[in-house]
Amino acid sequence: MTTVAGPSGVRASETTTGFGLLLGFGLRRERIGLVFWLLGTAALVGFQSFGSQDLYDTPEKLASLRETVGGNPALVALSGPQDLLATVGGEVVFEIFGYAAIVLALMNMFLVGRRTRSDEETGRAELIRSARVGRRAPLMAAVVLAIMADLAAGVVVALTTVLTGLPVGGSVLMGAALAGVGFAFAGLTALAAQVFENPRSVYGAVTAAIGLAYVLRAAGDVGNGTLSWLSPIGWGQRTLPYVDNTWWPLLLFLIGGAVSIAAGAVLLEHRDFGAGLLGYRAGRATASRALGSSLGLAWRLHRGSLIAWVVGVFILSAAYGSFTDSIADFIKDNPQVADYLPGGAEQAVDAYIALTLVIAALLAAAYGVNSVLRARREETSALAEPVIAATNNRVSWLGGHVVMALGGSALVLAFGACGEGLAYGLTISDLGQITRLIGVSLVYVPAVWLIIAIAVLGIGWLPRAAAIVAWIAVAYCVVVAIFAESFRMPDWSREASPFEHTPQAPLDTITATPLVVVTILAAAALAAGFAGLTRRDVGY
Repeated sequence: MTTVAGPSGVRASETTTGFGLLLGFGLRRERIGLVFWLLGTAALVGFQSFGSQDLYDTPEKLASLRETVGGNPALVALSGPQDLLATVGGEVVFEIFGYAAIVLALMNMFLVGRRTRSDEETGRAELIRSARVGRRAPLMAAVVLAIMADLAAGVVVALTTVLTGLPVGGSVLMGAALAGVGFAFAGLTALAAQVFENPRSVYGAVTAAIGLAYVLRAAGDVGNGTLSWLSPIGWGQRTLPYVDNTWWPLLLFLIGGAVSIAAGAVLLEHRDFGAGLLGYRAGRATASRALGSSLGLAWRLHRGSLIAWVVGVFILSAAYGSFTDSIADFIKDNPQVADYLPGGAEQAVDAYIALTLVIAALLAAAYGVNSVLRARREETSALAEPVIAATNNRVSWLGGHVVMALGGSALVLAFGACGEGLAYGLTISDLGQITRLIGVSLVYVPAVWLIIAIAVLGIGWLPRAAAIVAWIAVAYCVVVAIFAESFRMPDWSREASPFEHTPQAPLDTITATPLVVVTILAAAALAAGFAGLTRRDVGY
């Protein structure tokens, strides 16, 4: 019997020593978060299943849906291939698959990223590696943990759809397809963790890949379908659950994920511990004067992330804007659809723009929350103490991050509106749409700032739960803004979302009162958050 030797003559079995212990440790650390990820995914799919079966309970209603929605490029770009509209189960996949896929992709990104690159940056991995732990063991444990989470998500989705009355075969395939999307992005994160030197770059690269996958899927579904085959989200939808039940695209997930993981394992052997293949470039010999202030330091820390978010939201919004003109043409060909639209046929385009601007606003809020929570991450990693111990106090330290979150979120939203206005303006030969949509988008800024203020409030008074509270607020606003009608949510359950109190511009008439009220609430939450920070120990 022979033993396979690994790099530099090290036996392969030695490079994975400690894998089982690390896997158990990872499960223990992630157990609570995984429950929220799985329950959230199940809730999305379950509510959509109930809503679709209630709305389209007759073949005539489903046929009417195919006629009205299936021929609209804008709605196809938002949801998926029109082939799914052949059955009510397929309609569920059409409505919810893309969003559930993004949720699972993010789950895998954070699972693998935290157990690999984040542990290296914080020094935890160095302590672990000082024991009897092989070089590849942390990466293997992170990937297997992600695979277990994906399998659990697939089972939960399948059970949820079966219990809501959908066929078993399609339910199992839908669960497997969503698990496959998660596996593909777990592999991509494992690869990115070897290429980039810090978690922010890893998360930025993978998030950009998720956005690209969504855009490719949208463009492919509107076109001849070719581009959809370049997207993991497209692979999942092309299995056509409840319609054709095509299983072979699942092989693409296995191949893509396995290749990425194998490439990550190979690159792991060609980089230094704690470093990435793309390291930091050499900095200046002396710091600029701007770094002497909290705001200057915050700008230096956030600028890369801000640029990435601005570019990503601009591209996504431009894709939405390119389909805007098709709404008007579609209404002309199908005037009966106007009865189902707020504002009727005359305002169909404005209704679509309002929806896409809300999506851009939600993404801007996600950027802002992530930026504010960086302050909390600096606390827990002991990076905040040296800054506060210098000439800065804790209020100015947190203030730098908050200013970047507030200003950066407004900038992300404005660039999203610019991208949509540019694409729409080019299709109708009216570039004045750029300034119009940028102006309209400002209506959503107070709601975005209120969500960010909730994160600051959490940092001040509930620091250990701040991330959970903030992301729950974002997720709730997403559900209310996008799925409230599909889920038949009662009016009272929507009131907690600030976007419900914001005019849906350009569809609604803009009035100052709700904007002022939301802004005052945001300011009060920010003030309370700062007050809480001054009354507790840093790093608590």
